[in-house]
Amino acid sequence: MLVLALLLRGWDFGNPVLDIDEQWYLLVGDRMLHGAVPFIDLWDRKPYGLFLLFAGFRLIPADGIIVYQVAAALFAGATAAVILHIARRLGAAPVGAWSAGILYLLTMAVIGGQGGQSPVFYNLPVALAALLTLRLPPLTAERAAQAIGRNGLAACTLCGLAIQIKYTAAFEGLFIGLAHLWAIVRVRRPGATIGWTLAWGVAGIAPTLVVGLAYAMMGAGAFQAFWFANFVSITLRQAYPAGKMLLNLVVAISLILPLVIAAGVTLARIGPRAARHAVHALAIGWLLAALVGFLCIGTFYEHYALPLLPPLAALAGVSLGQSRRLRNVVIILSMLVFAGERVNRHDDQAAIAPIVALMQRDGQAGACPYVFGGPSILYYLANACIPTAFAFPNTLASAIEGGASGVDEGAEVARIMASRPSVVVTLDRERSFFNPASLAAVTTALSRDYCLAGTAPRGKRRMRVYTPCIRPNPTRAR
Repeated sequence: MLVLALLLRGWDFGNPVLDIDEQWYLLVGDRMLHGAVPFIDLWDRKPYGLFLLFAGFRLIPADGIIVYQVAAALFAGATAAVILHIARRLGAAPVGAWSAGILYLLTMAVIGGQGGQSPVFYNLPVALAALLTLRLPPLTAERAAQAIGRNGLAACTLCGLAIQIKYTAAFEGLFIGLAHLWAIVRVRRPGATIGWTLAWGVAGIAPTLVVGLAYAMMGAGAFQAFWFANFVSITLRQAYPAGKMLLNLVVAISLILPLVIAAGVTLARIGPRAARHAVHALAIGWLLAALVGFLCIGTFYEHYALPLLPPLAALAGVSLGQSRRLRNVVIILSMLVFAGERVNRHDDQAAIAPIVALMQRDGQAGACPYVFGGPSILYYLANACIPTAFAFPNTLASAIEGGASGVDEGAEVARIMASRPSVVVTLDRERSFFNPASLAAVTTALSRDYCLAGTAPRGKRRMRVYTPCIRPNPTRAR
């Protein structure tokens, strides 16, 4: 599985613009090594652990982009291997279990998981926790209380680590904790039940609690910044357009449809028997918990479906091992979708090289460049200063984020533009996408003080690059 992951993903190694999110994680991780503090110096609502992970990648003495992408491939391959074992635990034949792991790797690459999206990393600890949970059904004898307790402690610790990579893993962690509670209650030892339940809860929350305490030790302002970014800002986002949500959902489901079909066949076969086979019931519960995490975000971007893939693949392995025809159809469909995604991939890494060079050249005067729209990796590649803590482009530019960052987005953009950035990068998008105040601030400054220096492709859109206009000196002209 590790070899297959490297083969399927190797041709993307070194591409700095695979996805908008992982570029940002790498940038923040890199700047952490130079003293930047997440949520204060560089703002985002992702957990601290995710940025710490990417900071760790930057400690490896090699190209940071290649390092995180190779690490992501190893995580993906390891997760596929765990899925293989889970499928076997569910009763899948060896060929079905191997097919499950292969389908996980194929499917994740077509929904944004070809690089370093956060679920690529946290799916591994969650899948390991799920595998531990599937060991519970035989542990019902009275002497098994300690075994259940230790098993739950390991599983909940893994989930706690996953939560510090993305908070939606909490839904799967909650299910895994409840599954262990169910198992230990059946042992009928109240003292052990209460003690171990508290221990599991502490294990699950400990990584996040440690981060919160570290910010509290920095002062009330630092803790407030941590609390707002991690737990308040998400509730302040604007409503997503219903039509766009529905379209995203349809696209996401269509891309993982082969896996959904195979898992659906398994569910149809084991459904009536799930109550009598606890491992099947646990697998279904895991899938439902992952589904809650997917639905709760509400925007239904393709990569949000990545946590659904491990339980879907594990369940699919059962039916794939039972039917050669189904196995052939599902794998062929998945390979066609994978090939189609490769054909339609927009490779913009060559297009950004001139922008990086321009940022490096014009930034020598001391002014910072500003990426209002476009890839945040430009700051990293140019080793440029960053003019705002809200440097992830969507934070200030997107209408949906309006009011959710804790600052007046339009005023912040106006402040940045007043500092006369050396280079300004914007992205052609429909006007409805933009925060009106932010768009007005950047447009006014560009029309007054900047000239178009060039354009470059960014997916299906185009980036526009501006530099300050060199206006003639009226006295010298006379």
